[in-house]
Amino acid sequence: MEESKHVGSAILYGLISIFILLITSSILFSLLLKFTSLQESSLQYAITIVSFITLFTGGFISGGKGKQKGWFLGGLTGFTYSLIVFLFTFLGLDQLFTSEQFIYHICYTLICMMGGILGVNLSRGSTA
Repeated sequence: MEESKHVGSAILYGLISIFILLITSSILFSLLLKFTSLQESSLQYAITIVSFITLFTGGFISGGKGKQKGWFLGGLTGFTYSLIVFLFTFLGLDQLFTSEQFIYHICYTLICMMGGILGVNLSRGSTA
């Protein structure tokens, strides 16, 4: 029971950090689009890179909080993020993931796993 609370807490920290970083970057990108002559298509790669960095950071935080099984914590964090986005898209917008979005979310989960692994390894190194 105690370990499941610990896992849930680590995933929650990761998800909160992901959503805070995504909201912040979305505001910055929208301000750039509003007050400059940039077009959304010119920011596509920057938005993708920021998304991957954000998911990596969320996995890193999950792994650091959990201190063990980083691949598992990162994977669950990435999967939970993708599930939340899918439910919002499906229930709110009445759409399913396209094949491109599905591939992105698989990559998000994998990058979150990598962040979780690194988070566990760095948290262990700092306490030893």
